[in-house]
Amino acid sequence: MTTVGVLGATGAVGQRFVQLLAGHETFELSVVTASPDSAGETYRDAANWGLDTPVPESIAELPVQPTTPAAIPDDTALLFSALPSDVGAEVEPALCEAGFVVSSNASNERRAGDVPLVVPEVNADHLGLIDVQRDARGWDGALVKNPNCSTITMVPTLAALTEFGLDRVHVATLQAVSGAGYSGVTSMEILDNVVPHIGGEERKMETESRKLLGEFTGAEVQHHDAVVSASCNRVPTLDGHLENVFVETSDHPAPADVAAAFEDAPTLDLPSAPDPLIETFTAPERPQPRLDRMRGDGMAIAAGGIQTTDTGIQYNCLAHNTIRGAAGASILNGELLAREGWV
Repeated sequence: MTTVGVLGATGAVGQRFVQLLAGHETFELSVVTASPDSAGETYRDAANWGLDTPVPESIAELPVQPTTPAAIPDDTALLFSALPSDVGAEVEPALCEAGFVVSSNASNERRAGDVPLVVPEVNADHLGLIDVQRDARGWDGALVKNPNCSTITMVPTLAALTEFGLDRVHVATLQAVSGAGYSGVTSMEILDNVVPHIGGEERKMETESRKLLGEFTGAEVQHHDAVVSASCNRVPTLDGHLENVFVETSDHPAPADVAAAFEDAPTLDLPSAPDPLIETFTAPERPQPRLDRMRGDGMAIAAGGIQTTDTGIQYNCLAHNTIRGAAGASILNGELLAREGWV
């Protein structure tokens, strides 16, 4: 078993990490960290547990450690980060300098030229940036990121469509409230309402998508030249981001060609990887968050409503935002890191 830890383990995404790592076939969770106020408490007492399964008994009595390099045992092979981006910007580099490998969900450094931003089924070869990163920063550890939850919902479908020539992508998102964390959106803001703005989300989708679809040259990632524009909206759904995607393509595929490309999207032989990666519906009213967010144990992308347009295609896609879009994505990256010998 590979010993792992979770940074920021008491928050919403941190709890999802703990839930998914309990009973993992190759990872053993032995370290949980949180803010200094929680340090020294048991995980059961420190976490205001909000998921629909009990706190895992194997982890409930672990003592919460402060999020510092000195508090983490040297034999911890891999750290999963659920830290807020401002905390991650300070703590994650210090951990990498101390020799730890960090698979992070935090948004800091996703756009950095030497930091791999990875969806394993799409761009596993971008892990080659780790050597570039180590040379540039002079550390023995490594920092790897998964993309934003809305980006990761869309990009596997775009990767499947590159054979048709991606020219321009327009996306409108309908994003669940859990993406903002427990205190991110109040009930008075979201009940009977839609909030047509999520700070920084559009920019993340527009830049991260092009990096993920880009080509690793051995020294850098050359971003894909497709133009991506996004409009991001918060809706009163608990979990599951639904996205309306309009793709302008060089070729003009029929809906059946698009569905076939989705169905042929590659899968990986990793514990958390879904098979199939993209589940495709013919019914025009699918996918829907309540019905389809747990496809592939929450790790699959659901797609449907495929139609042709004057300039390309339109479809809808959906993923569970705290599983595939956050903790599950980081764990899948960790499994890839272990398989490829980086851990």
